[in-house]
Formats: sequence, structure tokens, C-alpha cells
Amino acid sequence: MNPHAVDSAAGNSVPEGRRVVFWRHGRTEWNARGLFQGQEDIPLDDLGRQQASQAAYELRHLAPTLIVSSDLERARDTAAALCVATGVPAEPDARFRETYAGRWQGLEFAEISRRYPGDQKAWHEGSPNVTAGGGESRLAVGERMKAGVLDAVTRLEPGQTVIVVSHGGAIRAGLAALMGIPPELWGSLAGVANCHWSVLEELSPSSSGPVRWQLTEHNVGLASMPSAPLEG
Repeated sequence: MNPHAVDSAAGNSVPEGRRVVFWRHGRTEWNARGLFQGQEDIPLDDLGRQQASQAAYELRHLAPTLIVSSDLERARDTAAALCVATGVPAEPDARFRETYAGRWQGLEFAEISRRYPGDQKAWHEGSPNVTAGGGESRLAVGERMKAGVLDAVTRLEPGQTVIVVSHGGAIRAGLAALMGIPPELWGSLAGVANCHWSVLEELSPSSSGPVRWQLTEHNVGLASMPSAPLEG
């Protein structure tokens, strides 16, 4: 038995390769109201801060070597709860921001559907090419997320973990890009709910060639937290 293994709902062993944990921020008032946030800098609400603290207590068992975060307030404050739980500082990085959603930002999802039915339908179905409100496409978000994660991974040794504190849509695009899922199939990957997490583990670690990943957990969270994904 691995002497460093842990017993936790957030993971029960130290991986052979490197591990990336994507953790979505806690709830905000705009989440509660059903508004598309995009890159608007919306803070956590009281429930979101509670969610972050509770989930951080669980995620600390993964013993992260590195914590990186979107520089938006809701992600930074979620990451801060994990810093308290682990003693590891968080490093902000704008590449982990949510999708820039242009004219959709601040609108209710129902209003987006009414005013932009074609684009909203394509977005809801996971199209990687359609832009959110004339802003970013999922392909663009996936590429910047992938670049940020791979930069972080280069700082890890085998068996070490980085936790990436980000946003629902950005996490979904980042997972798809890192796993090499064909763009036309990105819609098959569900999103991540507030303060839930997903885990990628490195396959066949080697010093040469591209890093290959396996999705070992997706949209995992505490039983007390709603698990229905909502992007934006």
C-alpha cells in the first residue's frame, strides 16, 4: 500500500503521474439570479463563501503542491479558502478567467434565449465555434486554459497536484482541450457546478512527447451542494 495514500471523498491515493484538479468557484448572487457573468467581476455571496470553505476542507486531502486561480474576485476568494486550509499560496492568472461573453454578460439566460435564439441554442448544445455574445468561443477559451495548465504542470514532479480555481465554462473548455476531444464532440462533456471539481491524471508519464490525460473524476462535490451545472 502507498504510505502516502489518503482516505477522502476528494481522492484516495497519490497518482503516479501529475494531477490537475479543476475547481469551480462558489455561488454568486448572479448565479442565484440566473445571470450570465462572463468576465464581469462578481463576488461570492454568503452561500458561496460557505461552499468554498466546506469544499476546501475536503480538497486539502489532495495535498496540492501548487494552487493557481483566475484573477476574478469570485475565483480568488474561493482559492483563498483553500490557501487557509492547506497553507499553500494561490497564484492569479488571467488565462483561467471565464469566457468573455460580450453582450450576453449581465443578461438572464431566458433573455439570451429570447433575443439570440440561434447562437444560444448552439452554445447550449456545446458548439466550440460559436461566440458567446460576440465575445469568445469555447475553442479560444480552451486554448488559453490549456496553455495555463501546461505551464503549471511543468512545475510539478510525478505524484504532485495542482489545483486550478476557475469557472464553469472555462473548466469545461479546458478539459476538452487538454484531453484532445474532437471539437465537434465537446458538447458531450457536461459542465461543472458551483464549488464542484474535476480531476485529470497524467497517463504514461514520460520526459518526452505531449502529456496525455485521463478524466478520473468529473463534477464532484459535497452532497450538500447542488450538482446541476450552470455556465456563465
